[in-house]
Amino acid sequence: MMKTWLTAGAVALSVGMSATAAFAQTTTVPGEQVGLAVGAPLPEGVYAINTFTYRSPDGPNATSVDTAVNVPILLWSTPWQILGARVELAIAPPTVFTFNRAAGGRDTSINVGTFVGGIFAWDLGSNVGISYLAGVYLNEANAGRGGGLPILASNTYRQGVAISYTGDGWNLTANLTYNFYDVPARFSGRNGIPGFYGAQFPSDALNLDLTATKKFGKFEIGAIGYGTTNLPNARVPALNGGGRFALGGLIGYDFGPFTVQAWIARDVVTTARQTVLVAGLPVVTNREAYSTEGWFRVVAPLYTPAAAAPPPAPLVRKY
Repeated sequence: MMKTWLTAGAVALSVGMSATAAFAQTTTVPGEQVGLAVGAPLPEGVYAINTFTYRSPDGPNATSVDTAVNVPILLWSTPWQILGARVELAIAPPTVFTFNRAAGGRDTSINVGTFVGGIFAWDLGSNVGISYLAGVYLNEANAGRGGGLPILASNTYRQGVAISYTGDGWNLTANLTYNFYDVPARFSGRNGIPGFYGAQFPSDALNLDLTATKKFGKFEIGAIGYGTTNLPNARVPALNGGGRFALGGLIGYDFGPFTVQAWIARDVVTTARQTVLVAGLPVVTNREAYSTEGWFRVVAPLYTPAAAAPPPAPLVRKY
């Protein structure tokens, strides 16, 4: 049977690719770690986690593009410890999809930047845990076909710090993620792409994921919030401060062999702006382009070590 700590989301890695880099250049998808007690160490074993999100921005159908991201993760919580921290290793190859609302618009999909990294997670006692994550999204989507997105022209380096409280069925977690990039980044490949795009200077970014959920038997329910912001960029000042923050609710259920979670969130603040067509050309307006996102996650242990057999009871005879 699935342990209750897993339903609460004891530590797992969440990675992905933002297809909306025009206003928030984060490679790690904002919100993908909500519902997980990222600060708590995961018991030894191998785990599969798959997180899917669909994002729909406000705006005219003729210019708006919906996006989706699917992130399959394989996580190995090793038997090793360093300085008292459980060592956990992860790999994840995210895929991004775009869906053009315009009549005759083109839909796309692309596999981007496989993530490889590790987590050091400490159990501080009293149901409190903290973790530190470090890793890299590999620049395998470049090959001269980056579509002009600066974050596809370089490796993305990632660090994260999280703290979780998981007592009495609660999952209270705050997780801060920092993305930074190879600068200057350049597209490689043929067909004149390096000359067309030139050097790229993506902004470093900070993400904040917040979770406050409670378990009632096999059910889980609660509130979540998440956001992202660009850090100052001396090369591209227009990107300074771009970002958004969303609030929503989460439900989950423990089926035993696996756990599922689903949540919906809506932007409450954003720097994104709607685009309209004027004389057939896209023009950015001053109207905010708020987005609504739906999420779905499955978590399943693939392997956990067998529990140690209890010592045999002593043989007692009465004469």
